[in-house]
Amino acid sequence: MKTFKVILVFLLFVNISLVSGQANQKPIKILINNVEIFNGKDNKLTKANILIEDNLIKTISSSPISTEKEESIQVINGNGKYLIPGLIDAHSHIMFESIPQSKALTSEYSYLALFAAKAAEKQLLRGFTTVRDLGGGAIVVQKSIDEGLAIGPRIFPSGAFISQSGGHGDFGLPTDVPRKIGELSYAERNGMAAIADGVDQVLMRSREQLRQGATQLKLMAGGGVASNYDPIDVMQYTEEEFKAAVSAAENWGTYVTVHAYTPQAIQAAINAGVKCIDHGQLADEATVKLMAEKGIWWSLQPFLDDEESIPFPEGSENRRKQLLVTNGTDNAYKLAKKYDIKTAWGTDCLFDPSLAVKQGKQLSKMTRWYTPFEVLKMATYNNAQLLYMSGKRNPYPLGKLGEIAEGAYADLIVVDGNPLENIKLIEDPETNFVLIIKDGKIYKNTLKQ
Repeated sequence: MKTFKVILVFLLFVNISLVSGQANQKPIKILINNVEIFNGKDNKLTKANILIEDNLIKTISSSPISTEKEESIQVINGNGKYLIPGLIDAHSHIMFESIPQSKALTSEYSYLALFAAKAAEKQLLRGFTTVRDLGGGAIVVQKSIDEGLAIGPRIFPSGAFISQSGGHGDFGLPTDVPRKIGELSYAERNGMAAIADGVDQVLMRSREQLRQGATQLKLMAGGGVASNYDPIDVMQYTEEEFKAAVSAAENWGTYVTVHAYTPQAIQAAINAGVKCIDHGQLADEATVKLMAEKGIWWSLQPFLDDEESIPFPEGSENRRKQLLVTNGTDNAYKLAKKYDIKTAWGTDCLFDPSLAVKQGKQLSKMTRWYTPFEVLKMATYNNAQLLYMSGKRNPYPLGKLGEIAEGAYADLIVVDGNPLENIKLIEDPETNFVLIIKDGKIYKNTLKQ
């Protein structure tokens, strides 16, 4: 039996090594020659060469970069292709994006974590080198990736999403109430959700997420589409409850974002000190003016009633709520542009493996409202500015994110085609992303040398 265990451990070690592939074999330096660089900020391309040292961009030069006497360097010919920063998804749910809801709510947490780790690897191979996770308990996955136990993007995790009873984060069964005082659901015990009612409970649960490593807090401020107990028009949490979470976050040097659709929910959150609104498709002009005055971030998703929308049964309450939200998307983007709101992009994919693989398509459809340059800037440089709001809770403080610049993290994609002219290239990363580097490590390279 002892011999069997030794063999099993050895096989697991070999499997992890094989999965890591090129990522565990990175040289000290990587030189990429002959690429057209989009730096994430400027609407132009620059023909240059780029030197990566360890996990940062060391040099960008239009002149040849000397490699004399460099033994531990890998030279890659970019063949005149296009280099862009790694993409950033500002509204992700690593734990739940690819797993059906029924399985997510009934599986053991250890299984969910393994499932999520595989989903994270697939996200990275779609070119998403950083994500802001807004609930579901992804702290353990983030730590596993950062420690090299799993492969995936950088994660800015919120920990558990914090919700009132009957709110958007309450996915319990109808027979789960009344709950005994102090009784926690399986999802709560494993850090996926945190049900908190009243100022004291909100404060405690907020502090718990920060204790565990949350980079920002996520609260549910109003009704949701996929949840079963809360109509869209229902406001969730009082201003005093929001203030408790804001106080906890500010004491840790970070911020609170909220799930909210309606003007009432958005305004209550902003009045309490919340710095970011996620969704907001039903916001009116007065509310958006308030967002502009307060410098609030608006993390919007391109929710449309199209083939990417969750297929709720016709006539169901979830379908009614879905149509209400999707019908507000065009106006939300119109108002965001009119008042020059700091706007981020994210997918908010939940419980849908068929949608998860269309992450790039969810980004390219943003050309309904923005130019390809504006879309790419939003998903790189702009999204990075939102991530920096986590302040000292930023787990990646040594380099810049979302841009190609000296001193930035080496999170890079070589695209076979110009995405500033043809944004649809990002819809097919398997074919069009020929080189993917994250943190100075090569995870994919199909460039012909």
